[in-house]
Amino acid sequence: MDKILKYFPDLDQKQIEQFKSLGALYTYWNELINVISRKDLEHLYERHVLHSLAIAKVIQFTPGTRVLDVGTGGGFPGIPLAIMFPQAEFFLIDSIGKKVKVVNAVSENIGLSNLKAEHTRVQQVNESFDFVVSRAVTNLPDFFNWTRNKNSKKSYNKLQNGILYLKGGNFEDELKAINKKANVYNIQDFFEEEFFETKKLVHIY
Repeated sequence: MDKILKYFPDLDQKQIEQFKSLGALYTYWNELINVISRKDLEHLYERHVLHSLAIAKVIQFTPGTRVLDVGTGGGFPGIPLAIMFPQAEFFLIDSIGKKVKVVNAVSENIGLSNLKAEHTRVQQVNESFDFVVSRAVTNLPDFFNWTRNKNSKKSYNKLQNGILYLKGGNFEDELKAINKKANVYNIQDFFEEEFFETKKLVHIY
């Protein structure tokens, strides 16, 4: 939790309590339904919560912004972002029902009224969103094809509507295959921990 406050010192008391609650909640639910590897659970705040919040270092979602989290797993990046931006709306989806069960339980426990989660595939979602977010669920060309018609046309944020994708390693060829405008941010420019050395955030628009 100290790492969250280190990089986001302006959280209000409600947000601090919500973030603090995540450790115990994920420990409890992970015993019942394995959504995070046990080794990673020890590093929940760094490798899952803080990693998700890299998005908050490049954009501050304006009130009313609609965000779709595709392949959310245990709720990342959607749950940390929903805590960070209580005035934005988040829709988290995953094709594995038991993971969505965990997301809904965690969300309800910490009182996230700006988040809903469903067991579904992105191809079955017939709504538009300002941003589609995800953490490396597949290669970029496939992800782009899955989500290409999900962005609203009108932008209300400083960044243009599009995809915000957390990914590691080298993916220049994947970006070339999409042939769209993209900005790539090195997450280690925001967070100094060694875990983020090869981690990047891609904005495709």
